[in-house]
Amino acid sequence: MNILFLLLGVALLTAGGEALIRGSLGAAKRLGVSPLLSGLIIVGFGTSAPELVVSVDAAVSGRPDIAIGNVVGSNIGNILLILGICALITPLAVRPLALRRDAVTGVAAAVLFIVLVGGSALARMDAAILVAALVAYLVWAYVTERADDAPTADLRKAEADEVSSVPVSSVRIAVAVIAGLALLIGGSQLLLIGAVGIAESLGVSEAVIGLTLVAVGTSLPELSISVIAALRRHADVAVGNILGSNIFNLLGILGVSALLQPLPVHQRILQFDQWVMLGASVLLLLFLYTGRRLSRLEGGTLVGLYAIYVAASFLLFSR
Repeated sequence: MNILFLLLGVALLTAGGEALIRGSLGAAKRLGVSPLLSGLIIVGFGTSAPELVVSVDAAVSGRPDIAIGNVVGSNIGNILLILGICALITPLAVRPLALRRDAVTGVAAAVLFIVLVGGSALARMDAAILVAALVAYLVWAYVTERADDAPTADLRKAEADEVSSVPVSSVRIAVAVIAGLALLIGGSQLLLIGAVGIAESLGVSEAVIGLTLVAVGTSLPELSISVIAALRRHADVAVGNILGSNIFNLLGILGVSALLQPLPVHQRILQFDQWVMLGASVLLLLFLYTGRRLSRLEGGTLVGLYAIYVAASFLLFSR
């Protein structure tokens, strides 16, 4: 039953995230919001909606290990698993501005998280700093991409274009948004019930389940958009989607969650996972910096490292 709850929760979260993104993009078009802003904010927040709902739900339910583990594990999986798979499909090129700004910001966000946690917890003041950093990043990104000749503006527009079947009428837009939110909330409840049950039955900590099963489940929207982009040979969209999602996850999701409820950090995350997250971010930056692309060999390396990470999670750091 716990596995069933987990799978149903993932399915509802995935469907809810997709519906929310489509409804929000439809509303943006009706309101005349630019494709640039739609791609930057709506798709960025939308693909991270499952992580947001699950982490907030876990935080207010008194399960900080899942709240933080979900975000840290998602960021690790986004880089090592999702970008690795996409690079195996097609080598992923990256434009200089996205490399200088987004990849570097991803590393900086990981460092900021480690500094603010300080070996213990995320307090409300720490959360306020994370949210302020996200706002600063969004302003910086919009200003640098607003110019007509900014090549990354096309990337953000293309991110919005990767989403198909966007509703047009007001009724369908409202139904999509409301249904998306309802599915996200219901899915998060089922996923948490299943995740906690699995942790108890396997005798492992909730942090382990949050870092692996929950993290992969909530990352499915990023996986679908990035894989579709890779199959269509839109490499910039695949890389940009993951870099943006990781920034939203650390600064936005943990910021909002810790504002609602200060979050103590599990010891294994302090000793192991936060450093894996930082190492994965730095490795990605190095891979992209050398040649401005992620090759198939590098993609295979990332996937292999993720397999090692998951094995270590259950065999060496299960508590």
